[in-house]
Amino acid sequence: MLSGQRILVTGAAGRVAFPIARELAARGNTVFGLARFRDPADLDKVLDVGVHPIVGDLHSADFADLPDGIAYVFHAGAALGREASDDWEFALEVNALSTGRLVRAVASTCRGFVYCSTGSTYAYQGQRPLREDDPPGIHTTGNYSFSKVAGEAVVRHTSVEHAVPATIIRICSTYGPEGGAPWDRIERMLAGEEIALHPDVPNNYNPIHEDDGVRLGIRALEVATVPALVVNWSGSETVSAEEYLAYAGELCGVEPKIVYRDDAWTPLWPDVTKMHEVLGRCEVPWRDGFRRMLEARCPERLVG
Repeated sequence: MLSGQRILVTGAAGRVAFPIARELAARGNTVFGLARFRDPADLDKVLDVGVHPIVGDLHSADFADLPDGIAYVFHAGAALGREASDDWEFALEVNALSTGRLVRAVASTCRGFVYCSTGSTYAYQGQRPLREDDPPGIHTTGNYSFSKVAGEAVVRHTSVEHAVPATIIRICSTYGPEGGAPWDRIERMLAGEEIALHPDVPNNYNPIHEDDGVRLGIRALEVATVPALVVNWSGSETVSAEEYLAYAGELCGVEPKIVYRDDAWTPLWPDVTKMHEVLGRCEVPWRDGFRRMLEARCPERLVG
């Protein structure tokens, strides 16, 4: 594992990047965490784990004031949610164009650059796992997936142009104490709300627990190549949303109210063959991971 390195983590307070920044700092690296830190609690969070905060916005950033000697970059900062969905130009600037400027800014010293992309860049392929060579498409996340397709192209180009080893990880479904897409569905279940799933049943996923995300995320820094390596980043086990909602419902004494709608997100079911070859296998069984997530986020609701 990396140690004694100067590492930049963007989106450092977010659910994907924060656990990785925390682990890198604990292993004796000098870790700089770039984020807007609009919530003062986020600033305290990164300071408490030994990460050096850099307050900044990816939009229109030229990265001229970055610390010298950055050897690795884990780039998880992004325009998400309403920011990405409302304004395609904003999403493109933050998720793609600023990434190219960041690669250029660290090119003289960077030995590994990880770009956090998404499984929602894939065109839906029906009831089979999504492979890294499958074509892109516009997911129901709209501008977000579009901007990440563009971001991947920017990374592929700038990696070769500036001889910066890079890994593009297509994140499919993360969960843990920080939350994630499975938690968002479980939270709606606990509130008694309907959960919309795609009618192409079952809705298969490979959710990755935070602990495995940290290991495989750091490994992605270590295996970066020129040209950029593209790899799915997810759990090793396949489980449907129907199955994990039923399991969480049993633990919390709640019956999930699932509805199937054509406008629901298509499942992000990744092929993990390449991931196992280049990053490794996950170690947290999904049932253990989901129980641990519920123990961290809603211990008062557990009945089983």
